[in-house]
Amino acid sequence: MISIITAIHNQLPMNKLFWQYLQKHTFHPFELIVIDNNSSDGSAEFFEQMGAIVIRNKANYSYPYTQNQGVAVAQYDVYAFLNNDIIVAPNWDQLLLDSMRVHNLDIITVCGIERVETQAATKAMGRKWKRIKNTIQALFGINAFTLRLMHQLMYQNWERFSAERQQQFAKQVVEGFVGNSVVYTRKAAALIGNWDERIQEADFDLYIRSKKRALEAGDLKPCHIALDVFHHHYIRITAKAKPPVFADANQMIPLSQKWTEAERMHYLKDNVFT
Repeated sequence: MISIITAIHNQLPMNKLFWQYLQKHTFHPFELIVIDNNSSDGSAEFFEQMGAIVIRNKANYSYPYTQNQGVAVAQYDVYAFLNNDIIVAPNWDQLLLDSMRVHNLDIITVCGIERVETQAATKAMGRKWKRIKNTIQALFGINAFTLRLMHQLMYQNWERFSAERQQQFAKQVVEGFVGNSVVYTRKAAALIGNWDERIQEADFDLYIRSKKRALEAGDLKPCHIALDVFHHHYIRITAKAKPPVFADANQMIPLSQKWTEAERMHYLKDNVFT
């Protein structure tokens, strides 16, 4: 079984869509741990009705803080940190765990609009998504109908799109990360720690720590991207919802304050899309 950890603040239509595909396309039994950052639209109640473990915060907290809240109550040895503004691929968890076993990985992410197999393919996909998203938003706004419409226009048939990627890129991985869906084991957490609650760019920080550990200790491989598992990410629609300022904002520091420019260049040099 796996522990899926997701933080939310409102966006009930998005949360319902996320749950629909999560329930439909997750292969293994799982527990869903939802960290609710003081939602007022019934999102917390919705997930409770769906059987999720819901941790209710009295304010809106940063991504790394909420993910660690989830880790603190997680029962299982594999953590899946998923954004709520994604649509998961069929059998995403089974495919990721298979790739982790094949490649001896303890940290893995999916691919997505943010990064696929080549820079050219990534740019082309990004342009297509931006065109669809901006057009639909301008015409109809953001609601349950337009979220589904954007997704359909982008991929036509999600299951077929996913199956074709799974066939074309079966078990292929590249070093790097896509932050909307991160899976790691308790072993990884023991070796590099959980999310650094000072860093909002938490995916960059996690990748750097995994790379540093790989180079210096050699007991952990750096984070890799599974090219056969593609999650759709709505990207920045969450930001457009204008959530409250993080309650822990005064504790946050930029990535550059933790890692010098020389360190960032050293550890990120193999992650060619950054």
